[in-house]
Formats: sequence, structure tokens, C-alpha cells
Amino acid sequence: MSVQTQTKRLTLRDLQGLREQAEPIASLTAYDATQARLLDEAGVDVVLVGDSLGMVVLGHDTTIPVTVDDMIYHTRAVSRGLSRALLMADMPFMSYASVDQAVTTAARLMQEGGAQVVKLEGDAQQVAVVSALSHHGIPVCAHLGLRPQSVHKLGGYRVQGRAAPEAERMLKDAMALEEAGADILLLECVPSKLAAEIRSMARIPVIGIGAGADCDGQILVLQDVLGMTARAPRFSHNFLVGQNSIQDALAAYVWAVKRREFPTAEHAFSS
Repeated sequence: MSVQTQTKRLTLRDLQGLREQAEPIASLTAYDATQARLLDEAGVDVVLVGDSLGMVVLGHDTTIPVTVDDMIYHTRAVSRGLSRALLMADMPFMSYASVDQAVTTAARLMQEGGAQVVKLEGDAQQVAVVSALSHHGIPVCAHLGLRPQSVHKLGGYRVQGRAAPEAERMLKDAMALEEAGADILLLECVPSKLAAEIRSMARIPVIGIGAGADCDGQILVLQDVLGMTARAPRFSHNFLVGQNSIQDALAAYVWAVKRREFPTAEHAFSS
């Protein structure tokens, strides 16, 4: 598989173009410069410095202990390894509990970390925060469905939106967040049918993780793609199997997403 040679950094406008051209957006997480360079070379479109680093890098049971300083440190490292992919960073637990706090956190992730987009978990209750960030020129990805920062409130890592009232509420939340200024929607562990409905109504890119094949793009945790986690989630796949190197595995992931060969029905959830 060929190595990606483009050096111009992708932008939100590029992602919107991929959506309009019906070319799937390939996304992965990364936590250091070496990982970032390998993802860039493989042709990954969006690199997310996720607060998942709390679990896959720092050894915590949840993402909740991750701090803003943790996120800035890892985002800055990843930014040094990228020349093409758009860089997105998570706003960690309780770092956007108010509008002022959210603006401060997002500003630090961009100024000190080099992020181009910030991602926050939430529903329509985050409309004011998203609106304020957008007003200040800060690109935002709104994360719906399974929200790891709310794992204790949700009662565990469970599929969200299976019941009709919950699905209807999530659809309304997605539209409200887009209207407030969100530039990307990320859906995690959402029934495929609901994800497809949200995607059909949205005007911005919709990226899925465990949300079926009808999203505009897919994202996975890097360690899951490389078979490094003890118990990989159902929606992931070990792309290192059958490959000769990590580079080949990453290229295989991008290839599979771009050709709509991943995810398959076995990686999705029903209502």
C-alpha cells in the first residue's frame, strides 16, 4: 500500500469536502510524536488525542483522572509528529463545566497543545458551551452516545439510544449542537439505524465508533487497532493480524475505512 505524501495540513473544510464527495474519513487516536508520524504516513485524516490515554497509556480504569495538563502534554507531543492530519484533542472531565472554563481549556489546548479542534462530551445541555466556543472561533467536535466521562452516571460502558425516547432525544441533541456551532459530531456505541438517521439530518461530518457503516467516517483507539488491549471492544478490529508491520496495519485500517470494508455488521449494534 502506498504511503501518503501530502504535507498540507487538513482543515475542517477538507473534512466537509470528503463528506460531500462521499469519501469516508479515516481517524485514529495517538498519544505521542512517533505514533502521530506513523498515522500521518498511513494517510489518516483526523488524529485524536483522546482522554482514552488515561486508560491505554496511564493505566487508569476510566478517563476521569485525566487532567488538562495531561491533555496538553500529549497533544503537544502529537502535534510535533504531524504534517498532514487534522489534530483534535479531548477536553477532559470537568474542564468545561462552565462557559468561561470551557473557553479557557480550549484556548490552552490550541495555544499550548497545538490542537485544531477540541472535542467535548455532552448533550443539548452543552449548547451554551458549544455556542461560546464557536463564537470565539474555536472548532468543536460534539461527542454523543456512550460518553466515557459519564460512565458512572450511565451505569457502565453500554450502547446508548436503543430505546425510542432515548434515540429521539439523541437526535434532537445532535441537531441542537450542530445549530449551536459544532463542526463535527462523534457518535460512540450508537445503534446503526440511529447513527444513519443522525447522519442523514446533519450538515456536518459525522464520525462513528461503534456506530455502524453509514457515518461519514470512522475512528478507533490506536491500541485496539494494533491488538494491544487485553479485551478489545466489539466494534474494533485488530488490523495487525496478517500484516508484516505496524505501518502495514495502519495502512490496512485506512484502506478498509476508505473502501467501506470496515466496519462490518459484526462491529455494529442494533436497536
